[in-house]
Amino acid sequence: MSQYSGIRHRRVLITGATSGLGFAMAKALMSEGARVFVTGRDRDRVNKALSELRSLPGECQGAAMDVRDEQSIRAGLAEMLRIWGGIDVLINNAGIGMRTVSPKFLTDPKLFWEIPAQGFRNLIDTNLTGYFLVAKEVVPHFLKAGRGRIINISMNHETMRRRGFIPYGPSRAATESLSHIMAQDLGSSGVTVNLLLPGGATATGMIPDEMPASMRPQILLPDVMAEPVVFLCSDEAHGVNDQRVVAKEFARWREERRTSGEGRAVRSTTGSQNE
Repeated sequence: MSQYSGIRHRRVLITGATSGLGFAMAKALMSEGARVFVTGRDRDRVNKALSELRSLPGECQGAAMDVRDEQSIRAGLAEMLRIWGGIDVLINNAGIGMRTVSPKFLTDPKLFWEIPAQGFRNLIDTNLTGYFLVAKEVVPHFLKAGRGRIINISMNHETMRRRGFIPYGPSRAATESLSHIMAQDLGSSGVTVNLLLPGGATATGMIPDEMPASMRPQILLPDVMAEPVVFLCSDEAHGVNDQRVVAKEFARWREERRTSGEGRAVRSTTGSQNE
């Protein structure tokens, strides 16, 4: 991934970075020399992640942060600003999955009227409202600097329409709408907003043990996010805005973008069956 420039010393805050996609993205960025601020609700898990990351070339710090709690967000961001004096990239990744409301959602899915109301609220508060709250705190710093990048992590469109996937599916559909509107609101401010998603079910700890054996070979590894997130944080992504990047198809997206222009590349990617 050394073909991408400008990563070294770039200051990146990743929510939900103690495991899964967040941890994989932290590793990829640290490997390129970035300064990564790791957050998660549990301080012990943050410390464990930091201890595993510190052997990599970049720098890392972290704080406990509950993305549902504005005071917790402010405190975590303040700590990052105290240490590094600013922030260049926000990666909104913190989320909880269907297992929290339907432990056997793949083999015995609960239908929407069977989902506990509090479970619905908790998931939406984390997966959607959390993205809004963290971005709301970070964007004023970006605007003051005249630049900044937001990367919102999403999921494939099939998940948003699948039987038994309330409230996770709606949370990610709303994430996509939120991202597009954020990009429009920020306009020509110098702050960009893009979506990044794996392109299929990913081994993040959210998949139930009862998953059928026939489906397991299709599971993606979290490292699928590595190269696209490095690109989106790099100088090469300057001006890339309001795009939906599918990590599984990133190489094709990048090549089509290079040879055919941005618009055609994006249409080709977003029209995939892996959305």
